[in-house]
Amino acid sequence: MPRSPRVVLSSVVADRRRQLALSCPSGGEGPVLDTTSGHRQTVSVSIPEKRGALRQFAAGVIRSSATLLTRRIWLGQEHLPPTGVVVACNHLSEYDPVAIAHYIYDAGRFPRFLGKDGVFAIPVVGRLLHDLGQIPVHRESTRAGEALRAAIDAAREGACVVVYPEATITRDPDLWPMTAKTGAVRIALHAGVPLVPLATWGAQDLLPYRGAPRPVPRKTVRIKAGPPVDLAAYAGRGDDPVAMAEATDVVMRHIAEQLAALRGERAPEVLYERDRGES
Repeated sequence: MPRSPRVVLSSVVADRRRQLALSCPSGGEGPVLDTTSGHRQTVSVSIPEKRGALRQFAAGVIRSSATLLTRRIWLGQEHLPPTGVVVACNHLSEYDPVAIAHYIYDAGRFPRFLGKDGVFAIPVVGRLLHDLGQIPVHRESTRAGEALRAAIDAAREGACVVVYPEATITRDPDLWPMTAKTGAVRIALHAGVPLVPLATWGAQDLLPYRGAPRPVPRKTVRIKAGPPVDLAAYAGRGDDPVAMAEATDVVMRHIAEQLAALRGERAPEVLYERDRGES
């Protein structure tokens, strides 16, 4: 007798959990994807979200372009839960969203980025981003709070919300994270979801902040997610600006630690403070 869809799904979930247990021994770093060696390991670590045709199309475009342009070293995908989550990232290059979307999608999640509203004003591109559930940020306007509310609702509903707390590409001369805005922490606390710190390194070699793209030779992009940041001390204080600034500093320290591991260097003791006039 054919098995019911429910039984089949349960079997698939059990198989994936067994794969994760085998690939992530106690005390280890978890499953790793390293395409620099020419061998791809299976790294799916969560139950895939329901994906419509448009999401599958977008994922296909991202995967194809990323595979063409970069080699990838991915760590820590096991820290992305199959439930609502905020992922807070450092920002080095305009290519970062492509690399991070690829990383998150291959972990079984579909990313919903907060992005500058100007991108959403581009014909066709803006409509596509809206249809994919991406969230425009209307900075310095009366609509500035809309993105925060939309992100909180999305996270509560189980989405993987991706935020760049610095709100721009880092201006640190050594490319470490800067001091940041409090949005990521506020979203996580108001939505009641974990906040996962994520660092990326290498995209700046492909598409530097200032300068022409350098696609040849193919660059290596490293991405590492860490365990969720413990924000228990700030629960119920989402409207306290002092507490949110302190919590944001904690988050940026965690991101810097992940980046230090990727770079093989020590993170600076004091984060670079960007001038408020820069964007």
